[in-house]
Amino acid sequence: MKKIFLLWILLSGSALAQTYPSKPIRYIVPFPPGGSSDLISRAIAPRLSEQLGQPVVVENLPGAGAMLGVERVAKSAPDGYTIGLAAAGALSSNIHLYARMPFDPEKDLTHITPLALIPFFLIAHPSQASSIKNLIEEAKAKPGALSYGAGGNGSTMHLAGELFNMLGHVKIQVIPFKGSGPVSAAVLGNQVAYGVVDVPSAIANVRAGKLRALAVTSKQRVSAAPDVPTFVEAGVPGYEAVGWFGVVGPAGLPNGILTRLNQEIAAALATPEMRKTAIDAGTEPYTTSPQEFTAMIRAETRKWGDVIKAGNIKLD
Repeated sequence: MKKIFLLWILLSGSALAQTYPSKPIRYIVPFPPGGSSDLISRAIAPRLSEQLGQPVVVENLPGAGAMLGVERVAKSAPDGYTIGLAAAGALSSNIHLYARMPFDPEKDLTHITPLALIPFFLIAHPSQASSIKNLIEEAKAKPGALSYGAGGNGSTMHLAGELFNMLGHVKIQVIPFKGSGPVSAAVLGNQVAYGVVDVPSAIANVRAGKLRALAVTSKQRVSAAPDVPTFVEAGVPGYEAVGWFGVVGPAGLPNGILTRLNQEIAAALATPEMRKTAIDAGTEPYTTSPQEFTAMIRAETRKWGDVIKAGNIKLD
């Protein structure tokens, strides 16, 4: 009887995949309109609509630290008609920062594909250290005396700074701000010497020489600033810290539908127009298989757990 039941599930899932989609798809973005994740989602939705033959309707549902929208996806029916965006925090670091999560990032979701990586700059006022090497020397000479700004306590930018503390064997204090824009403004005014910010908020002032980008947090240099070295190139072996976001569905999404969504999203993101949109938004387009996405989430969860523990990071 059990074998017959499993066969029925496989056959019904295959039949469902063959007719999918037969109605509009809801695409939930857990952020307010206007940010890079929203911009990319709204650019990719029409392409997916054309490829899938059904409307893909973007719905913004911010709240609860960008977890409200992901929770809505997790609690929806696993039929492929509700999918959504989830960021690095919701899928990898928040589980270490919150006593309770409204969903389990692994058990309650199907990981469809990442969409984009978000590299950060470590910026400095021109009067401060001119390189990562100089900064490490200064930080070791003045333990605990230096500080950096980051967009939000427990944010990926904050964690990127703490990873530098851990791998650089230094202690630079964090000053939380409400987003990258205020951090860039504070460093520009020399109110705080250093900052970890997303690339778009600082790139114009970096190019103008009003801010110095000491390093980029990604594994490779970024298209928008090819002259800025990575942390590894600047002398911090093993360093990589990027924000990212990807598309998820509820747990139990049939394999046929999962494969179709993964392939269609990858095809849409691979077009020159979509790649330009993603890069102009300060991200690096990136897709993988669902299995690789799950492995990425697990690795990031372990890494940020270690960083959060080492930095004794707690949310108020």
